[in-house]
Amino acid sequence: MALREPIYLGTEISLLEVRKLTFDRMPLEIWFDDYQFEVDYDIGESGTKFQTVRELSIDLNEVELRYGYHVGHPILRKEIAKQYEGNSIDNVAVTTGASEANFAIIAHLVGPKDNIIVEHPTYPSLYQVARSLGRDLTLFKLDWDNDFRPDMDKLRKLVKPNTKLISLTHPNNPTGSVITEAEIKEAIEIAEDAGAYLMVDETYRDLMFDSPPPLAATMSPIAISLTSMSKTWGLPGIRIGWAVADNSIVEAIRAVREQITICNSSLGEAVAMEVLYKKDEVLANIMKAVLSNFKIVKEWMDSQDWLEWIEPKSGVIGAPRLKRGGSTDPLCELLVTKYRTFTVPGSRMELDGYFRLGFGGEQEELIKGLEQLGKALKEIHS
Repeated sequence: MALREPIYLGTEISLLEVRKLTFDRMPLEIWFDDYQFEVDYDIGESGTKFQTVRELSIDLNEVELRYGYHVGHPILRKEIAKQYEGNSIDNVAVTTGASEANFAIIAHLVGPKDNIIVEHPTYPSLYQVARSLGRDLTLFKLDWDNDFRPDMDKLRKLVKPNTKLISLTHPNNPTGSVITEAEIKEAIEIAEDAGAYLMVDETYRDLMFDSPPPLAATMSPIAISLTSMSKTWGLPGIRIGWAVADNSIVEAIRAVREQITICNSSLGEAVAMEVLYKKDEVLANIMKAVLSNFKIVKEWMDSQDWLEWIEPKSGVIGAPRLKRGGSTDPLCELLVTKYRTFTVPGSRMELDGYFRLGFGGEQEELIKGLEQLGKALKEIHS
């Protein structure tokens, strides 16, 4: 596909139309701002426990605090490209988290008269960007009855003549469901038939409990892989993510970044490079902790009279719901205000009736947080 021609706002656009192209805050992030730093136990975070420079044994004394490369340091891009068979450094754009890549790709590919299909539930930015830009957005809903896995027949029926981008998130945030190689191939075929791109957020792929499917960007020129160092690696503070895609997409990301962030943090890129150099060693330790925590939370959920969930197959989050039904807002509000325990109500992710339960943190904190959650459930049901 050719690089899209730039879109210019003509003088004929009305003031009312300009006002529509505004960005609203994400309810999820408002909840984080209000409560995450006011609690003792966090069992709502969506990543593994954050790491420190000391724990990683990284020396940053020689890092040059200069402007960096617009699509990422070549050494870092080369290291990333090694993971994506058939792709080179020219197919890698390092960004300020995966969110910046998501924004740039949607802004580039999906014009004012184009349609984007976004799998739902997912991290809100993946659909909020399209809404804020006034794009034609279609939500591809995942269902409890299908274990929150994508129904490709349903996806095919959602495609419109003006569909330019299909966005999937697998392993899924916040349900922990996974996608198979056959399903990715079918999604690629659907996108190809539509003359669209397929973008797959693969942030939790390295945390799959079983063998993962191939990376999307290795399967087709129209497939885009997104990921970040935030969730699996416990490094949200370095703000490093990336997209692997056709070079025209990389160049589009470069063009968008020049208007916003210009380049990445030199310190963030240095940390990312050091971690990826010893990727296997670091990941082995992370997975050991994650699987141990998952055993604890699974046994706790199995013993519950008031909650149920579709057991996650990857990552460090799941999406329980109340067996009796109804909103989880009162439960999550009681948890933070009385029991000083942080979770995320599903309403903040347009998933009413559920809440996000994270198990990527310290084991002691998880155990105590689940204990507090049990007390809140008992109080609500009494």
